[in-house]
Amino acid sequence: MGKRKKGGFNVEEAMEFLNYLTVEKPLLPFLIALIALGWAIERWVFPFSNWVPLVVAVWATIQYGSYQRQILVEDLNKKWKRTILNTSPTTPLEHCEWLNKLLMEIWPNFVNPKLSIRFASLVEKRLRHRKSKLIERVELLEFSLGSSPPSLGLQGTRWSTTGDQKIMRLGFDWDASDMSILLHAKLAKSIGNARIIINSLHIKGDLLLMPVLDGKALLYSFMSVPEVRIGVAFGSGGSQTLPATELPGVSSWLVKILTDSLVKTMVEPRRRCFSLPAVELRKKAVGGIIYVKVVSASKLSRSALRGSPSRRQNSFTTNGTQEEHLDDKDLQTFVEVELEELTRRTDVKTGSTPTWDSTFNMVLHENAGILHFHLYESTPNSVKYDYLASCEIKVRYVADDSTIFWAIGPESGIIAKHAEFCGTEVELVVPFERTSVGELTVRLVLKEWLFSDGSHSLNNFPVNSQNSLNGSSNLLSKTGRKLNITVVEGKDLISKDRNGKCEPYLKLQYGKVLQKTRTAHTCNPVWNQKFDFDEIRGDECLKIKCYSEDMFGDNNLGSARVNLEGLAEGFVRDVWVPLEKVNSGELRLQLEAIRVSDPDGSRGSGTGSGNGWVELTLIEARDLIAADLRGTSDPYVRVHYGNLKRRTKVMFKTLHPHWNQTLEFPDDGSRLELHVKDHNAVLPTSSIGDCVVEYQRLPPNQMFDKWIPLQGVKRGEIHIQITRKVPDLLRRSSLDSEPSLTRSYQISGEMKELMIKLQSLIEDGSLEGLATVATEMESLQDLQEEYMVQCETERTLLLNKIKELGQEIFNSSPTLSRRSSNN
Repeated sequence: MGKRKKGGFNVEEAMEFLNYLTVEKPLLPFLIALIALGWAIERWVFPFSNWVPLVVAVWATIQYGSYQRQILVEDLNKKWKRTILNTSPTTPLEHCEWLNKLLMEIWPNFVNPKLSIRFASLVEKRLRHRKSKLIERVELLEFSLGSSPPSLGLQGTRWSTTGDQKIMRLGFDWDASDMSILLHAKLAKSIGNARIIINSLHIKGDLLLMPVLDGKALLYSFMSVPEVRIGVAFGSGGSQTLPATELPGVSSWLVKILTDSLVKTMVEPRRRCFSLPAVELRKKAVGGIIYVKVVSASKLSRSALRGSPSRRQNSFTTNGTQEEHLDDKDLQTFVEVELEELTRRTDVKTGSTPTWDSTFNMVLHENAGILHFHLYESTPNSVKYDYLASCEIKVRYVADDSTIFWAIGPESGIIAKHAEFCGTEVELVVPFERTSVGELTVRLVLKEWLFSDGSHSLNNFPVNSQNSLNGSSNLLSKTGRKLNITVVEGKDLISKDRNGKCEPYLKLQYGKVLQKTRTAHTCNPVWNQKFDFDEIRGDECLKIKCYSEDMFGDNNLGSARVNLEGLAEGFVRDVWVPLEKVNSGELRLQLEAIRVSDPDGSRGSGTGSGNGWVELTLIEARDLIAADLRGTSDPYVRVHYGNLKRRTKVMFKTLHPHWNQTLEFPDDGSRLELHVKDHNAVLPTSSIGDCVVEYQRLPPNQMFDKWIPLQGVKRGEIHIQITRKVPDLLRRSSLDSEPSLTRSYQISGEMKELMIKLQSLIEDGSLEGLATVATEMESLQDLQEEYMVQCETERTLLLNKIKELGQEIFNSSPTLSRRSSNN
């Protein structure tokens, strides 16, 4: 037992009390000796009075009470200090050597690799957009932050409280002398190539840490612009074409890039966010769709927003003196919403508390983004807009499929909202920056997040596409899939013609392949055109440019980027894509990935049928460009099919030729190209346009009639008919484009409907109707028998295929072969 009790007496407490008396009363031993001496004298020499023991007992009681009071005071002091730390606006300075010791332990194997990967992508992106005049192109070859972590809070840390927000302030001193960042630079004007090595980095400043959303996220920023120094060396060897001499201005250029990046992202009042999710789903968000609704603004004032004297409206009093007063009731404002290169504008509203209620569809191309809101004053009868103020809201994906929105609040505070699911509406009232008045009310809805594994979060629950068996991404880096891009329609396209005329068309670029839609004649066009692209390794972005035809040069109506990463097979993604660099306009696309060359060759027809042929009929063309000076052309078509080449006859002096020629090629899955040429007897032929005919996935023995726009020219279309001819036996044994069982069920449903119709006709006594229905039922029965025969054939083929696969597995396994031979 830790405590020994003797007759209810606590021995440890008594010993502790005696030790306390010894420390607090150094003369106590002498006093005890003196008392013992007096007791001996009283016992054997002469007796004292009986009051001496009573005095000693009273004195001991007083000392014990003083000891208990001191323990109580120390306990109260500890509780008081804890209360002060939690409620005081500023806590005392505390040292945190333990934090640096911990950071040194986990830096080499955990923090450094993760930060190196994260910062490498940021640096590469920043270098791509910020180039020096001396450097034409920069490529990042190696990135390592070294073994020296930053030092945090060398002078101590301190917590402060502003309103309900707690802020931790600590020093940040990073002096990395063994880092290795290798850049390969191609110099301008064909001077040569150079290797730039960043071997040291020094950043010093005061860091602020702010927990928000009950600890679900952490905002961090520098109080002021930190001190930045970079050590640069110039290497040689490899692809280096210049000697290892210093290039002028490169070091200052890199320092400026790093300083500007810090100022624009994490120097007060700009703050970055680090999410702390309770659940880590380990999915990479590659983009998202967000609906932005600019609701209203309040407390707008010209003088406060502009920072200069406002316009004054002159009026006269009854005594004739001129009086000046501020009038914000005639203030006409609109808001411009900006997300990367995508901008949208609200309508113009009047007053100091305008209400817009304008909703915009915006696109995020990463897992985070910054929404900028710029307030402008519209001057009546003028094309000039006066800038008044701006604010921003930051959006970030959290690894538990939620979304964080945050902005700068009043008095540099923090406004943060958390949307647990996609589709949840969040409202923020954000003050305009660098001004004391004015607030903007915005409602945000993160419609969906798109992920690299082909899944996406939508409407309060995650919807997953078909993933591969090993759980990896369905986006294949190798070839073997085709991307089907259907341009459905557009809406609210701008018109740059004075008469309001708009003739839009689109150019789609994926890799080096360029496709073009036909020209429409409205601001809300409907194309419904389908384009096929071969999937390219490493290229995950479809670029779209919208133009309007004009006599003196086509007008640019905006552009868009569509992220194709994570596009899964068998899943059609239907999206509205807003046009960038313009104020309005959206395009509707349908995206689909299809496997065209499976290992068993059963899906698609990248290798063709093998025993059939392709029948191509070139009917006509229209709206061809004029290749001759007289305004006409002599068009003919040169057909390239693999190594085979054919050509049509020449139609002279026409822009609308009719050939009506049929060509046949063996169906081996080769690429089919049509090149429209202008015939010249003396001079070389000139191109009038070309196109690619996608025929591989067409059902056999079915003719398809379509107009194909010509590429590489402003206008022109060609009319063709194409059929994949397959013998009847192969056609029956192959799988139809529509499942046979599904068609059989449809036939059964139609027969049930005919039976109901037959019963009603019997009741009505219509003999002519009965004869018609009986004929229809006979034909449906014959068709059903035909499909049942086809189902039986498919079943037999499937069983044979399973037997073949089983035999291949048996032959490829040595263990099974040995067992069979032993038996």
